[in-house]
Amino acid sequence: MASPVYFGVRHLSPAAAHYVRKELDRVQPDIVLIEGPADLTEQMHWFCHPQTKLPAAILAYTQQTPIHTLLYPFAEYSPEYQAILWANKHKVPCRFMDLPSSVMLAIRQSKEEEQDQDQPQKEIQGRTTEEVYQQLETLLGESHDTFWERKFEQLEGNYLEAAAEFGKQLRQSATDPAFRTAENLVREAYMKRCIQQAQQEGKEKIFCVCGAYHVEGLEQNSPMTDQEEKMLPRVETNATLMPYSYYRLSARSGYGAGNQAPAYFELLWNALKEGNIQQAGYRYLSELAASQRKLGQMTSSAEVIEAARLANALAFMRNSKYPVLQDLRDAAITCMGHGNLSEISVSVAKVEIGTKIGQLPEGVSRTSIQDDFYRQLKELNLEKYRTPEVQRLDLDLREKLRVKSEKAAWMDLNRSFFLHRLRVLNIGFATPTPTRSEGAWAEAWNLRWIPETEIEMVEAALLGETVSLACSFSLKEQADKSSDIAQAAQVFEDAFLCGMPQAAEYALEALQSLSVETAAVEEISKAAQRLSKILRYGDLRRFSSQAIQPLLSQLFLRACLTMEEACNCDDEAAKRVMESIERMNRVQLDNDFLEESRWIDLLISISDRDDLNTKCSGFAMATLIERGLVREELLSTEVARRLSKGVPADLGAGWFEGLAQKNRYSLIMRLSLWEQLDDYLQQLDDEDFKRALVFLRRAFAEFSANEKSDIAENLGEIWGVNPQQMADLLMRDTTEAEQEILDGLDDFDFGDI
Repeated sequence: MASPVYFGVRHLSPAAAHYVRKELDRVQPDIVLIEGPADLTEQMHWFCHPQTKLPAAILAYTQQTPIHTLLYPFAEYSPEYQAILWANKHKVPCRFMDLPSSVMLAIRQSKEEEQDQDQPQKEIQGRTTEEVYQQLETLLGESHDTFWERKFEQLEGNYLEAAAEFGKQLRQSATDPAFRTAENLVREAYMKRCIQQAQQEGKEKIFCVCGAYHVEGLEQNSPMTDQEEKMLPRVETNATLMPYSYYRLSARSGYGAGNQAPAYFELLWNALKEGNIQQAGYRYLSELAASQRKLGQMTSSAEVIEAARLANALAFMRNSKYPVLQDLRDAAITCMGHGNLSEISVSVAKVEIGTKIGQLPEGVSRTSIQDDFYRQLKELNLEKYRTPEVQRLDLDLREKLRVKSEKAAWMDLNRSFFLHRLRVLNIGFATPTPTRSEGAWAEAWNLRWIPETEIEMVEAALLGETVSLACSFSLKEQADKSSDIAQAAQVFEDAFLCGMPQAAEYALEALQSLSVETAAVEEISKAAQRLSKILRYGDLRRFSSQAIQPLLSQLFLRACLTMEEACNCDDEAAKRVMESIERMNRVQLDNDFLEESRWIDLLISISDRDDLNTKCSGFAMATLIERGLVREELLSTEVARRLSKGVPADLGAGWFEGLAQKNRYSLIMRLSLWEQLDDYLQQLDDEDFKRALVFLRRAFAEFSANEKSDIAENLGEIWGVNPQQMADLLMRDTTEAEQEILDGLDDFDFGDI
């Protein structure tokens, strides 16, 4: 019986895929064994389906929380995928031979549990695999990907021997942690067991595709015994096949076995199939130029030709026969980006990583959450929105009184619940968009189906078997992770929008627990704003809000007790405090059970005090004006007090800045206010005027053009000139003289303004 052929590969290597096909043609094996979970072999036939388009991945995950996952992605140029296709074409049995996913996930789970116990790590003598790669990169001055491409993707000799030798040298040079070493030995023993079983079945020519690192282990180690196999740990798992994307396949997405440029490696794979590897570089530069032109950049054919010449020269200088990706990119930056990567960065990402997304045929194994998703699409009459074009969906959440069934009466509300649950799960099928109506009963969504949606759904399956269960689990996790009441209130609002009362109750408990300790007025106001919204619209969503009112009252009282002290802050924090005042003011107006007199007394106290941040005091006065509680005489007195020569200019102007945050038209209509402001500025000396100017310019920066024009007319009337001419003068572009005044501020010492 002939010895098995061990073909060592690098995952996602076009050259490995190319040479594995050649070696299979030469050997003509009786069976093909591939590194991968043995219990997932049944998923293989989907890769050979004519409607399957790669990239795609096999996902295995534990049934019990915490969820652990194993992901096995494949691209067209994956050597494992090409081996599967070859076996299918030649009617040769093909199986995965690595540890079953149930064992792999049990090992991973036990590893994490050991780390959680904070057991001291034994000191490792030597270098880990990653450290060997790092040393290699330091010696060569290039990344490991570039090294592999120069030495293996362009290899014209015996690829099988070269890859095996590389794996052997790496294995001998590295000293991995004990757990990883033991895991590799167990895996190799199991793979050797699968090879032994194939031999016992009478297979004489066995072809094994595995990582180059494992070739020496499979050649030398003994197979796992039946007793040892029974002792392996196991957990209950599920598995599914899912479409994948080039971005997720890339190392940039965090996938450890990925490469930096999946789309470029597809170009390399196509060039290898055609027998002209140099074509990959030419296509890379041509597609880069085409992308630049689509973006409106002038990229000439001459620049492409010069980039090709430079790439070839760089390859020669760096001891490779053909340019690799690093050479091509350097040449493109020089000749097409004029020395700046930023000029071609968008095109580089498109050509190197790509936007390709796989597709799977109808009937492929689905997770339960996918089945639930499609069932609900049908029940809610949303199937017509499963198209690649963006379609708008307007919802009226009110009960329909002219329909016969309860299902039809609440159809739009149930649609809203479903779409919000997808939003919480980060499934991008539906995106909220502004409505055409201001009523709370209206919602609008943009719906669009793309293959990426399928990927997101499969990932959501890790959280639960249905959309509802997965959303509930996600909300519970978010509630547990909430570190302040604003975050907990966000989770509570999401549960409310999703129509999930139990999740809302859980989030409310977290919110109540956090509210006992919190003292930050910004957090309190944000939480109160969300609770107030739910109180107002709870009936619309058939949501019982009885438990919210006491908590909102508690938060309102806490805000009243802490708001005044919060106003004793610097200018940077003042903006957040003013936003908090605005939120709590709206909350009080929307809820009659909150004590109005307490809130009014607080606003009066803040507006009267001189030792608080003057912006906050001005904003409190503006809020009182908005409520109609400030008479003309009182405002005039307060303006005279705040904008007086005895008050530092920055404090007076800061107060006016806070006052101008609200009720602008009301302020504009009060001519006496602008007369007082004019008198105040006239009294200031040059230094104080410059200090005040900083705040006043900032205050008026947010005014609209019409508001500024109205103010200019007021000033024209005060100064006795034509109001319209004054408006035209002040609204025109900055003159040279005015610019000189502004430039003079560059040398002014603003101190702590």
